[in-house]
Amino acid sequence: MKHLYINGQWIEGLGDERPIINPATEEIITMSKDATSEQATKAILAAKRAFNETDWSTNSAKRVSTLRQLADLVEESKYSLAEIESENTGKPLRESEIDVEDVAGCLRYYADLIEESKPFEKTMADGTVSRVVQEPIGVCGLIVPWNFPLLLGMWKLAPALAAGNAVVFKPSELTPLSILKLTELLEQTDMPKGIFNLLTGDGKVGAALVESDLVEKISFTGSSETGKRINEQCASTFKRVSLELGGKSPLVILADADIEKSAEWAAYGAFFNQGEVCVASSRILVAKEIYEEFLTKLVANVAQIKIGSPFEAHTELGALISQKHLEKVESYLLMGIEEGAHIVCGGKRLQRQGYFLEPTILSNVKQNMRIVQEEIFGPVVTIQAFEDEAEAIKLANDTKFGLAAGVLSSDVKKAKKLASSIKAGTIWINSYHTPYIEAPWGGFKQSGIGRELGPHGLLAFTETKHINESTSLETLGWYQFSH
Repeated sequence: MKHLYINGQWIEGLGDERPIINPATEEIITMSKDATSEQATKAILAAKRAFNETDWSTNSAKRVSTLRQLADLVEESKYSLAEIESENTGKPLRESEIDVEDVAGCLRYYADLIEESKPFEKTMADGTVSRVVQEPIGVCGLIVPWNFPLLLGMWKLAPALAAGNAVVFKPSELTPLSILKLTELLEQTDMPKGIFNLLTGDGKVGAALVESDLVEKISFTGSSETGKRINEQCASTFKRVSLELGGKSPLVILADADIEKSAEWAAYGAFFNQGEVCVASSRILVAKEIYEEFLTKLVANVAQIKIGSPFEAHTELGALISQKHLEKVESYLLMGIEEGAHIVCGGKRLQRQGYFLEPTILSNVKQNMRIVQEEIFGPVVTIQAFEDEAEAIKLANDTKFGLAAGVLSSDVKKAKKLASSIKAGTIWINSYHTPYIEAPWGGFKQSGIGRELGPHGLLAFTETKHINESTSLETLGWYQFSH
């Protein structure tokens, strides 16, 4: 099977060959060949030509129609896309089905936004008219992680295309399969050849996009360390860059919160998608008055989470993405024990085929421990008690990240006040996890630069141009010229 799509043609990669693994069975789904740097250059050149030589960047009606065509095709292929996603990522099928629905919704949202957009226009004090327009940037390199390959991919792809850009898309080398299927659907639309190009492969392929002078924007979702390197490289040429990076998000549970409901939300916040979520509430902060009762309820809940094959109807927690990642998560558990933490629930690998790990709760933790400060990105949560709201805020803010947070309380006014002091890009009050297409998504501090989703997500793929118009050319009279 050919896994590269360049200038409207499927071609075979000429780089390293790698197996694409089903994390729940450890079986090889297919073999994939990476793109080479030369093939990356061909894809970039194809995108540049398409941007310059087609009407994609100027014909907003075509873009709106194409995005809606793709949304319809995604909906028609909902179940096959979801099955591919679950097979390749290990996540429960019911989660993948929601992802596919959100993909179609994202396409429609940006089609509507483009259709409804009008330039800002104002008559100035001197009688001239100023218009502010948003124009596409050019060739955009989109680099997407493995935890939500299709959905996070669409968070970038839909606004990039809606704005009129040409795209070179690189999925994670671990999870290219749903994007390959999406590309087949995209072929059935009216999109001009070269506007969308797909490269499979590892970080070397991503580096080729970041380093190219012809790529004018990089949008990356992934680890903070990789994001830092990308930001440094983009700075050398003033390449536009958006970075959605790591998190270590706190869920603050106040003393007046309903304990049973809070324990349910805490489990969901920590263990949804196996905890392989950038905004996972991986730090639970609980008022000391209810700490013991809450912990008892949480442990009882987590012990009942059903682990298994993504395709079994009862499965609530699937497999981690790879053997390497499972070992990384396990290394953090050992590190936590060495630092003095206690495993009060879970912590064991399942004795079966697949990369399964029990959801794990770590207590007796201190703020300076690595398990509290570093992103583990798995089904692992730490729990700490706080004395008062001031300490809750201090603990919540005391990491290098600022992606998300949650506050649970029966007093919404108190929760809103506390939320206003937490440094994070998204804060849920009395809920957790839900992203909204209409609202911005991104982080403070080392959790990234820029925002995805909402109007902000579209603006991230545009340049702003001010056009000032005088209806006629008049004599200036500034200089005393003789005629």
